[in-house]
Amino acid sequence: MLIKVGGSGEPPLPHFVMKTSSMEQTAREIAARLRERNHVVYFAGGCVRDIVRGVTPKDFDIATDATPESVQEIFPRTYAVGAHFGVIVVVENGFQFEVATFRSDDAYIDGRHPSAVHFSSPEEDAKRRDFTINGMFYDPAAEQVIDFVGGRADLEARLIRAIGEPAQRFQEDRLRMLRAARFAALLDFKIDNQTWEAIAAKADSINQISAERIREELVRIFLSPNRVRGWDLLDKSGLTRAILPEIEAMKGCLQPEQFHPEGDVFEHTRLMLKLLPEKVSLPLVFSVLFHDVAKPITATVDQTGRIRFNEHDRIGAEMTEAIMERLRFSRAEIDATVEMVRQHMVFKDVPRMRVAKLKRFMARPTFPDELELHRVDCESSHHMLDNYDFLLRKREEFANEPIIPPPLVRGDDLIALGLKPGPEFGQILEAVETRQLEGTLKTRDEALAWLKQEYSARENP
Repeated sequence: MLIKVGGSGEPPLPHFVMKTSSMEQTAREIAARLRERNHVVYFAGGCVRDIVRGVTPKDFDIATDATPESVQEIFPRTYAVGAHFGVIVVVENGFQFEVATFRSDDAYIDGRHPSAVHFSSPEEDAKRRDFTINGMFYDPAAEQVIDFVGGRADLEARLIRAIGEPAQRFQEDRLRMLRAARFAALLDFKIDNQTWEAIAAKADSINQISAERIREELVRIFLSPNRVRGWDLLDKSGLTRAILPEIEAMKGCLQPEQFHPEGDVFEHTRLMLKLLPEKVSLPLVFSVLFHDVAKPITATVDQTGRIRFNEHDRIGAEMTEAIMERLRFSRAEIDATVEMVRQHMVFKDVPRMRVAKLKRFMARPTFPDELELHRVDCESSHHMLDNYDFLLRKREEFANEPIIPPPLVRGDDLIALGLKPGPEFGQILEAVETRQLEGTLKTRDEALAWLKQEYSARENP
């Protein structure tokens, strides 16, 4: 479908062909039904930014002069999740769309929400929004952009600019500071100088926002392929210092030059982010951020003059748990990340592990991400990948069968042999599994014979 992008007296951007998705088609149908009732209706926000950029939107927000009550009368399936702010969720064809009435806002008293809203015009609605690139509307009937705030020009200039007075925009909603960093990182745009200065001036107030909101912005930044740009923006703006003082403490924390020629812990962590593949899991990227978080508080110098960080893995795991709980991560996300931080120093010992211990180590669900953590840890410092290569060979060697096969014997077998249930059962079964993993016991009969011999010998010395 050919979409013409123009209007507001500005020359149109180059035309592009955008494949119409079922979501977009449904959004257009919703807009058409509102127009049938003589309402003004536009697409709004991020979807317009994507349309102008020639990118297929992931979702569509709709702005209209229809009141929330009118929207609910027109559409059979709605949820008044934000009726106080003029927002109704319309459910059509399995999709959910936020349909918002054009509004202006009263003063923001909590750094996040206006104390009251007033239904208004499209122009006033645009001027209350965060950044110019998000303040445009799109008329799906006329196939035209309506731009009251200079968003198209800033898109062409690859610029993140607050609408109106930046300090006021961030005073209204402090989350916008993190959103500016996210948009600049993900789109690889520059932040306008006045907008940047306002962020730097107000960065310390970011914690007035809920931890959940902060977490979601951090996750979006660090799961992005442009995560290093996000790291730099958060750092230079002062947002890292306010949100994650534990990372700020890494600056100037020196490391032994023979193992870390790259510099201090902060620079080491930044380099690791740079070396990660584009797509990463949440536990992997946050284990990179936090794997050395305890080095600043564990740093000592031994009698030879070498810098050491004794138990930084164990203490770092405890700190990681506390940080992620503070930011309201899920329990599963916390547990996986903490496990990776706790285990990251074990990789130095893998060539000396017995086969059974190595297999158990490699069978843990976090191991694939831990292996990648180990790789970037080495490549960002001493470049010695011997243990990484060793584990790749072992993974290939163990690939022909389950790394932890089904057990040869169970508790019922021990009872049948006359052993009494108790704490020792776990140790006995682990002993059998160890020999199974090492290949000395291969069948159930062999395991039962070993048990009879081993435990009858203990009972009859």
